[in-house]
Amino acid sequence: MKNVVIIGGGPAGLTAAYELLRDGGNEQFRVTVLEESSVLGGISQTVRYNGNRMDIGGHRFFSKDDEIMKWWSDLMPIQGKPAFDDKLLGREKPLEKGGPDPEKQDEVMLVRDRVSRIYYNHCFFDYPVTMNWNTIKNMGFLTTMKAGFSYLGSCVYKLPETNLENFYINRFGKVLYSMFFEGYTEKLWGRHPREISADWGAQRVKGLSITAIIKDMFSKLVGKKNNANAETSLIEQYWYPKYGPGQLWELVGKKAQEMGGEILFDHSVSRINTEKGCIRSVVCRTPQGEKTIEGDIFISSMPIKDLIGGMHGVNAEKNAKIQKIAAGLPYRDFVTVGLLVNKLELKNKTNKRTLGNIVPDCWIYVQDKGVKLGRIQIFNNWSPYMVKNPAETVWIGLEYFCAEGDDFWNMSDAECIEFAKKELIKMGVIKKGAVLDAHRERVKKAYPAYFDTYKHFDKVVDYLNGFENLFCVGRNGQHRYNNMDHSMLTSINAAKVIKSGSADKSNIWNVNTEKEYHESK
Repeated sequence: MKNVVIIGGGPAGLTAAYELLRDGGNEQFRVTVLEESSVLGGISQTVRYNGNRMDIGGHRFFSKDDEIMKWWSDLMPIQGKPAFDDKLLGREKPLEKGGPDPEKQDEVMLVRDRVSRIYYNHCFFDYPVTMNWNTIKNMGFLTTMKAGFSYLGSCVYKLPETNLENFYINRFGKVLYSMFFEGYTEKLWGRHPREISADWGAQRVKGLSITAIIKDMFSKLVGKKNNANAETSLIEQYWYPKYGPGQLWELVGKKAQEMGGEILFDHSVSRINTEKGCIRSVVCRTPQGEKTIEGDIFISSMPIKDLIGGMHGVNAEKNAKIQKIAAGLPYRDFVTVGLLVNKLELKNKTNKRTLGNIVPDCWIYVQDKGVKLGRIQIFNNWSPYMVKNPAETVWIGLEYFCAEGDDFWNMSDAECIEFAKKELIKMGVIKKGAVLDAHRERVKKAYPAYFDTYKHFDKVVDYLNGFENLFCVGRNGQHRYNNMDHSMLTSINAAKVIKSGSADKSNIWNVNTEKEYHESK
């Protein structure tokens, strides 16, 4: 048997473990997962606090990759009306009407309606922006006309896509870009879009544009829209585990252990020992002191900056150049503040019915430059089971982007919670005295960024591929702002390569590099 050491117990690491062990793989591989924290799921974990649950950043379970959709549905049956074709999921028979009852079964996926809005200039706009009466009223007739002509101008004259600003302007025109993209992007990354590589837009925005939005609106009007033909940013339904995304990843960890895998918590990798182009062992910091773990194959989802910075036994000259690039790779860190409130001051003017008649939004994007807040999650709408008392309270998550060690990051819990409450009151989302309980979570290196030394990242990939038994997967493992399904695909591809004995790692690195998100499927 070969010893496989997997660094990280997030979606990428757990998917790799599960894929290697399933279908008799536990007779070929002895798998050990090293997780630096005490919980599984990485940024897809579910935080429990006083009977309520928090999702770190919001994780929709939707993919245009059939294999991923089947992977999820095989682990957790779907409750309610199926959101997707049974054929696409590989089912021989359709789900029974209504699916499993979530009141009687815990390990189920709920089918959720995706509703999002934008908060800009003290007004709420549909997301994506649609040219309806509400939008025209909020923008004003003159601004609407300017936006229209600006977009037409962008269709005629295309800017060179040398940065993210030009990428957005080419797709939306300068007026809509300045209203709905510029401020939010700068909040998220701490840099102006003109300083950020267009690669970010190519991977995250994909086919979203005014043309795509108009096509989406027309498909909806004629009754031909579905998730299979919708641009990914415009899907209207998704799946969500009854008790949050962490529930699924805890289940995957449990199944991996049942197949013989081992998960070691509170094991933080600090040193990577190499010899003759291979990884030989890693040294972990644990509550019991340092521990060395040897292996034949290593799968890493740890940040590349830390992976390369911790390497020993390598060519000093070559490693020094790569270390300089790796050390300069930027990240954005993340803070979410959970607030339990008695009510929101936002009126439900949609045709969506919700428990407690709150607004139906899953999240609200905050484009307004007058507040630091980036996005608001309404956990009641993700799943009412995330909230201890969903009929009488609203449990929301306020998302902030920052840098580890800056003033915002270094606030105490009490200071940060008070700051968040004041911003919501300023926005008119809640009234003073509405908050019943609160909790803060901080996440390091949540978002790999696309500036500074990232322009030399191809050299880092070549260097890492030079280690024969090292496979880099996931968001931080590839320094790529992947969605959860993309991170999983990197691990599924890595498992296939390892099982086949191939030396070709190109399929692992090529996930989520296409300009369109499987638009033909």
